Amino acid sequence: MLTDQEFIRYSRQLLLVEFSNEGQEKLKNSNVLIVGLGGLGSPVSLYLAAAGVGNLLLADYDNLNLSNLQRQILYDTNDISQSKAYLAAKKIKKINPLIKTSVLEKKLYLKSLLSIIKQVDLVIDCSDNIVTRHDINAACVATKTTLISGSAVGFLGQLIVFEPPFCFGCYACLYPDKKNIELSCHDIGVLGPIVGVIGSLQALEAIKILIGYHSSLNGKICLFDGIKQQWNILQLSVSFQCLVCQEKT
Repeated sequence: MLTDQEFIRYSRQLLLVEFSNEGQEKLKNSNVLIVGLGGLGSPVSLYLAAAGVGNLLLADYDNLNLSNLQRQILYDTNDISQSKAYLAAKKIKKINPLIKTSVLEKKLYLKSLLSIIKQVDLVIDCSDNIVTRHDINAACVATKTTLISGSAVGFLGQLIVFEPPFCFGCYACLYPDKKNIELSCHDIGVLGPIVGVIGSLQALEAIKILIGYHSSLNGKICLFDGIKQQWNILQLSVSFQCLVCQEKT
């Protein structure tokens, strides 16, 4: 049941026919893991907290530095040198004290991810390195947990949703080589609004899935070009040589 305070706080989304009280109660009872609380994780955590997702597990092992503030809108100058995970928990609890947060201030590997992801309904990958993305993907496939993955560099953004039973493959089907050298914002930079666009859409897909809708982006890679303001959406397919999702089927 929703309290009077919750009815007032969430009144604008409760008015939505697609949402209603039932959807809000589903959000209230949901558990979501957010890996990475930087440029993508900032809007993701803010929007999920404001929407009333009941329990957010916030994972990041970095401290905030000055160069982060150009795009990581969750923080301010006084936060420099402090733990992002603890800062994120503190900030979003100010936005919505009705939700619960848990802090994971450590680097996550496959073994630890497996035990953590078994406790959540959905995982949002906002990490910034390919090894972590592969470990998150493998853990989600193994536990049959929905994964929403985002990335951004330069003026370009990427969004992918993988819902079990992973009929369209997984992240490892698309990027099989963990050792690929990928460009990052540390190498060629990134514009702040690009991570805002992708992070906001990650939050949108998460909310829709949590209240009971299947994502129309399941098994698709959505590529955003911020210069041209243009989207390209490509359908993915299973790689039958995949060592992750094909071993689990």
